[in-house]
Amino acid sequence: MINNLFDDRKNIEKIYKNKDVVSKEDKIIIAGPCAIESYEQLLKTAEFVKEKGANVLRGGAYKPRTSPDSFQGLKEEGLRILKAVKEKTGLPVITELMDVRDLKKIYDVADIIQIGSRNMQNFTLLSEVGKQDKPIMLKRGIASTITEWIGAAEYIAKEGNYNIIMCERGIRTYNDYTRNTLDLAAVPIIKKETGLSVVVDPSHGTGVRYLIKPMSLAALACGADGIMVEVHPEPENALSDGMQSLHFDEFDDLINSIANYK
Repeated sequence: MINNLFDDRKNIEKIYKNKDVVSKEDKIIIAGPCAIESYEQLLKTAEFVKEKGANVLRGGAYKPRTSPDSFQGLKEEGLRILKAVKEKTGLPVITELMDVRDLKKIYDVADIIQIGSRNMQNFTLLSEVGKQDKPIMLKRGIASTITEWIGAAEYIAKEGNYNIIMCERGIRTYNDYTRNTLDLAAVPIIKKETGLSVVVDPSHGTGVRYLIKPMSLAALACGADGIMVEVHPEPENALSDGMQSLHFDEFDDLINSIANYK
């Protein structure tokens, strides 16, 4: 048993039940491109995923990349595009916060603020988002233990914000076939130990397009409150993570499979 700040909060309402993000009866289906590349690209994707059943749009304006020479995102222009597409489609949006200096800009656009894997232990950033009144998605660190992940969530909760979505996105192991190793056992563990909602990201968890569907279904089977997947109109031309982004027809197939699974 892990002793943590959430021990007395086990009956906390799920994020999609106590916020007007998605309806009570739905799973959280977050979909969209890894990176916002243009208004046309994001709008086309948003309209499609909404039609097929997604209830939250993802899109990165600021992109933390391993190489400084890789596409870093459109930044403020990306946020303007995200806001415009949000207003056009009515979809709630999630985007990543990397730097506390960008908090106000992202707060003004995002319905859910994402803390990425690389910043899971950026304690200053965690404390600042803990002071906000919006849901926070906390992605598991690239090689973090369960205890470390819960500890990071405690930094947010300690400031008063218990509206936290834990996101399992795979951890680095000796496996060299997939991008990461998706730890689905973490889903029931986190739910038991914290009572928080858990979303699984099979796109980053595997980095392999054909694995996203089976791992999404597996995530829901083991109790995940939702999934977050990358979808792009032309994955082969994507500026970020094209190999793990679903084509439109593949996303359609995924949603149909989830419906049949229910």
